[in-house]
Amino acid sequence: MVTFLLFAVTALAEILGCWLVWSWLRNGGSAWLLLPATVSLAVFAWLLTLHPTATGRVYAAYGGVYVSLAIFWLWWVDGVRPTRWDLFGAALCLAGMAVIMFAPRNA
Repeated sequence: MVTFLLFAVTALAEILGCWLVWSWLRNGGSAWLLLPATVSLAVFAWLLTLHPTATGRVYAAYGGVYVSLAIFWLWWVDGVRPTRWDLFGAALCLAGMAVIMFAPRNA
């Protein structure tokens, strides 16, 4: 559960940082949005270093959580209700994350 929560916080930091840049560019937002965007993306990069396994495995598994939280963001922030296919895809990504992170290993 701790691993999943760390992935979730990492994904939120990345999504927020990217969204702030997107909002600045696409919505004509203030350039001041780049300051919290930079902080958020730096926090995202730092959080990735806290995961307790090999980098490639972390990035691969993190992708599943990122996709799922991006679908939640679509609903919560963008106001677009996810389709059943969005939810099914997110569930598949989470299942893939679980296989990658929690499979038995010899070393």
